[in-house]
Amino acid sequence: MTFSAASVTVGTGPVSFADVVAVARHNAPLTLDPTALAGVAATRRIIDDLASDVDPHYGISTGFGALATTFITSDRRAQLQASLVRSHAAGSGPEIEREVVRALMLLRLSTLMTGRTGVRPATAETYAAVLNAGITPVVREYGSLGCSGDLAPLAHCALAIMGEGEVRDAEGTFMDAGQALAAAGITPVVLAEKEGLALINGTDGMLGMLVLALADLAMLLSTADIAAAMSVEALLGTDAVFAADLQALRPQLGQGESAANLRALLGDSPLVASHAGPWDTTVQDAYSLRCSPQVHGAARDTASHAALIAGRELSSAVDNPVVTLDGRVESNGNFHGAPVAYVLDFLAIAAADVASMSERRTDRHLDVSRNKGLPPFLAHEVGVDSGLMIAQYTAAGIVSELKRLAVPASVDSIPSSAMQEDHVSMGWAGARKLRKSIDGLGRVLAIEVMTAARSLDLRAPLLPGPATGAVRDLVRTVAEGPGSDRFLSPEIEAIVGLVQSGAVRDTAAGAVGTLR
Repeated sequence: MTFSAASVTVGTGPVSFADVVAVARHNAPLTLDPTALAGVAATRRIIDDLASDVDPHYGISTGFGALATTFITSDRRAQLQASLVRSHAAGSGPEIEREVVRALMLLRLSTLMTGRTGVRPATAETYAAVLNAGITPVVREYGSLGCSGDLAPLAHCALAIMGEGEVRDAEGTFMDAGQALAAAGITPVVLAEKEGLALINGTDGMLGMLVLALADLAMLLSTADIAAAMSVEALLGTDAVFAADLQALRPQLGQGESAANLRALLGDSPLVASHAGPWDTTVQDAYSLRCSPQVHGAARDTASHAALIAGRELSSAVDNPVVTLDGRVESNGNFHGAPVAYVLDFLAIAAADVASMSERRTDRHLDVSRNKGLPPFLAHEVGVDSGLMIAQYTAAGIVSELKRLAVPASVDSIPSSAMQEDHVSMGWAGARKLRKSIDGLGRVLAIEVMTAARSLDLRAPLLPGPATGAVRDLVRTVAEGPGSDRFLSPEIEAIVGLVQSGAVRDTAAGAVGTLR
């Protein structure tokens, strides 16, 4: 396991978007702010005082959910907390990705360090130690309804710090949690009053996936502009419609950013210049070319709204009950995932639409009636070769799947806990399908980049611009240029890797400067 050089400090304030990515994807080590730990200890003293009170207090001396009115005597409370975690670790299905588990654990730790949950400092320290050791609890695909937060996924993580359940160590070996903790020199936690609840009540899973998706989407939307520029260029389209004064007539922020990218990418293109002017017989380009900034920009604006919501959620202390700043312990509904669930659904819609437009551009390259002189399907020997015909089928199939994934999860509440939890957010489900949507978008864009690169080659001796030409050259490092039919799947997968790693975006930016 390779660690990031930079350490992430977790204190009373929010962790940043970059912190989440660093810990989740790059194994950045954690440190806990000593001042925040002192605050955690002070809040714990409030919980200890309430634990000795003869009056019941929810989650401290009572049962949970529909059993909230059942008083639990002091000698049974450790068992109560352990039973809560064991019973809630009820996930099913395939394991979710390591980066998702690490993201949700970081975000739960961030809430613990606010001092609003009532856990002991040692519990937060153990949670951090598990992350730093690279131990990843096994969390299953199904189990969360997004209210009260991501109960089952977080319970699997809480079970691990108790030394129970299943984990993977830093090398990815599947083993018992107790064995992994012992090998790392970590003493399992014996949960005290309130701690079981504090470890499982939160929107951390759906929020972690939202933050990771926003990082991916920012890169993919720039890549979508690159793919569109390659298509405009190779299909002998015009860049005149992307002019700044035209875009300013509709001052949508994302649209302006996308159009600025397209101007930069196409500005020095010999191909565009070759047919510019009054002798160009094209009256208007098709919408999939001409309206790229409008669609890519709308997706950017949707992502900006989602980032606003995610930022607020990163600043939240989500638990139930929660210890207020003046020392009250109050039940609340802040664990309901609706704010996060909605924007997860919005992003799936945006991803599907950007991919849909990309696939339409890909199809134009292949249609001899619309590609302005290129061979049918960009085939080498028409009739013998099929060219990129079926690559477009693959893109079309993915787009169709993305449309299904764009159906909102957040409107599909289903009641639970004997009707105590009678409206839930389904935010976890929205996050899971968004991850598939982001993956699909990258694949559709990769097929467009591959197709446009072949079209640019076929326009020789006319040359593409510096940025699009650099991307075409990058593609040629993993995929051959025009020629007889060959096994396409490995080339598609290699170009998908270039897109999803950010290499396509970085290559274009290296030629024209920073892309928005």
